[in-house]
Amino acid sequence: MRKKYRWTLTNNRWKFSLINKADPDSHPNFCYLRPPMRGKLIVITAPSGAGKTTIARHLLVSIPGLAFSVSATTRRQRKEEQEGKDYYFINEEEFKRRREAEAFIEWEEVYHGTYYGTLKEELDKLWSAGKDVLFDVDVHGAIRLQKKFPDNTLTIFIKPPEYETLVRRLHSRATEPPEKIEERIQKAANELKFESRFDVVIVNDDLNHAIIAAEAAVKKFLEIA
Repeated sequence: MRKKYRWTLTNNRWKFSLINKADPDSHPNFCYLRPPMRGKLIVITAPSGAGKTTIARHLLVSIPGLAFSVSATTRRQRKEEQEGKDYYFINEEEFKRRREAEAFIEWEEVYHGTYYGTLKEELDKLWSAGKDVLFDVDVHGAIRLQKKFPDNTLTIFIKPPEYETLVRRLHSRATEPPEKIEERIQKAANELKFESRFDVVIVNDDLNHAIIAAEAAVKKFLEIA
């Protein structure tokens, strides 16, 4: 029988290896004659409450060939969220198991006891489909992606017009208890210090204007007329 091989991304390098039939992760969809072509990465980041998710959703609709990288998280699934579309919801034990197996490109304990991460297999899947990839991640995750893929990554930092606006937005949320909101506010204050690390900074004082600015930056980076 003909042997099957696959390319896997390890430590930012593609490794060619034989697919082991006994390996539960082995799957014909991951069998390639050559490494998947690397598309470009668009990384949207911001302090919580700055509006990055709304902007990211618009970009997915308006930019052809762009696909969303679904992150894994240990936080509780919200009522309106869908498994595999918004996040991969896993427990802390499973997250740590995958972390030890080096299954993540980047990961972060974003809040105490709450982990988020980008799975290598997720990026592998999207690149093999010929997509440019959109990330909606926290500030430290964005910096890690920028460091791992410096030549083909655009990072966009969304910030509120002023800190007090961010605090008001977070307090207006009804999805979390007050102590979680305070934790987000403290983290946001620290994350605002990192804006100079990113390629594009957009002040979200008007959502429509912020969306237009983000779309223009992405189209320029992807060389879309």
